[in-house]
Amino acid sequence: MVAVTALRGRVRAKAALLAAGAMLLPMLAVVGSAEAAPAGNAAAARGPLVVGHRGASGYRPEHTLASYELAVRLGADYIEPDLVPTKDGQLVARHENEISGTTDVAKHPEFTGRRTTKTIDGAKVTGWFTEDFTLAELKTLRAAERLPDIRQENTLYNGRYQVPTLQEVIDLAKRLSRKNDRRVGIFPETKHPTYFRSIGLPLEPAVIRTLKRNGLDHRDGRAIVQSFEPTSLQMLTKSLRVPALQAISATGAPYDTIANGTGPTFAQMITPAGLKQVRTYADWIGPEKNLVIPRKADGSLGTPSSLVKDAHAARLKVCPYTFRNENDFLPTDLRNGTVKSDYGQALKEYDLFYRTGIDALFSDNPDTAIVARTEFLGSRG
Repeated sequence: MVAVTALRGRVRAKAALLAAGAMLLPMLAVVGSAEAAPAGNAAAARGPLVVGHRGASGYRPEHTLASYELAVRLGADYIEPDLVPTKDGQLVARHENEISGTTDVAKHPEFTGRRTTKTIDGAKVTGWFTEDFTLAELKTLRAAERLPDIRQENTLYNGRYQVPTLQEVIDLAKRLSRKNDRRVGIFPETKHPTYFRSIGLPLEPAVIRTLKRNGLDHRDGRAIVQSFEPTSLQMLTKSLRVPALQAISATGAPYDTIANGTGPTFAQMITPAGLKQVRTYADWIGPEKNLVIPRKADGSLGTPSSLVKDAHAARLKVCPYTFRNENDFLPTDLRNGTVKSDYGQALKEYDLFYRTGIDALFSDNPDTAIVARTEFLGSRG
């Protein structure tokens, strides 16, 4: 009887292990691709840096601690929090201050009356805004996937994660640096800084205080600040020693240029003369990736521009955005089929961009970026 009981116990244990293995397979499919790649800054020293764009937002709802942590597990060298303020002046990580698409705020009847319409950077936006909530109130909300039609799998995690503060992101980066025995950097971006200064919630003083308080005010790249607005970067670098990245859209002008009636357009920034001017306050440019390799009229990839060479001549590093695996975000000649959410030939896109000489890139899928980086470095011997 004892032998039979023991045998049954072993069978149950084996079944449990098999079940656990089956449950782990989806995650191993994601993580496994990073395991073959050189990890951390040792790899980055031999090739372009990989910045986890809003974390690993291809696999988890963006700007959550879970998304940032997964990005690091997949090998990202940096994690990127976009910063907006709360009513009580706390910095939180959201892509936009309007949060109806990235949280469950619409399901909270206690906040129904806070839905409103505002003009943000010249455009009317209706919804709920971080600056109308205290941090304590925001913490009662839960994050949701921003692109549910394309990233339906990510909706599995809706309702599980809070909106994190900048301090929580920094604490996570420090903890993961210790755990993984490699430096995990942060790449914070000031969002709509002119708008927030206009309503008495300037971003820059809080960013400066937080980075200094956490011992991140160094030129060594543990923190790199970024913004689309030059005046915001200039305010930051006046008080901080950290490197700075000027983000550059493919069209239009920074909103501070529009609001002040003076300043460069994005097209002017990427001229040789404009790049020299950017170098007076920044160390990097972050161009929309079509500025590095333009697309043809049919949406396929064309011939690389001179932007990387021109930026390097101005002593600027180049970190284009944003690389994603799904067909919807890929050039037409690198798509597989017509389903927007299906994965296309993302590895080939990465390889073509690495060959332009870029110094880093923003990716929603850091593991894919690192596999491509490993292959690229291997092809160069």
